[in-house]
Amino acid sequence: MPKIAEIEYTPNPNAVKFVLKEAVAVGFPKSFPSVETAEHDELAKNLFAVGNVTSVFMQDKFLTVTKTDDKGWPEMLPLLAAPIRAAAGAGGGTGTPAPAKVFSKIEDENDPMLRDIRMVLESAILPALAADGGGLELIGRHEKQVMIRYVGACGSCPASLTGTLVAIEGMLQKEVDPEIVVISV
Repeated sequence: MPKIAEIEYTPNPNAVKFVLKEAVAVGFPKSFPSVETAEHDELAKNLFAVGNVTSVFMQDKFLTVTKTDDKGWPEMLPLLAAPIRAAAGAGGGTGTPAPAKVFSKIEDENDPMLRDIRMVLESAILPALAADGGGLELIGRHEKQVMIRYVGACGSCPASLTGTLVAIEGMLQKEVDPEIVVISV
């Protein structure tokens, strides 16, 4: 049963990060961008059932809930706390979550550029995004174009398409290839 350690507001006014005392997703993050995608996850399904929830993102010992503009956080937080407290934790209660990783729809381990991109994302970018309740998926690459998809609080955050995207592109240009262009899909 995950206990809520604290609740943090994120840069996205419609997303809140619940920091938990127990992991809800061990290893790879879990992203539920709609109620349909949450069908097989009891906690995500129960969070969507609260109403006004547009997405749920879980990674290790935190989860981020994004809501519509229809209700404010003072009204939503108590409703969301109940299913979180009632949920079973992940990982058999070991208390030691696996390190966060980029989960990717592309699997070409022989591509040195993708390997380098993943290394930069995992070491520098994902921890910063996770601190604000979000993350990203590496969708693919075409020549020097890298396609990413924001998840969690970053998925609908106004800053993700401006400053954050520019920062990610700048870091990848510095660390991997100066001609890389990052596109959010």
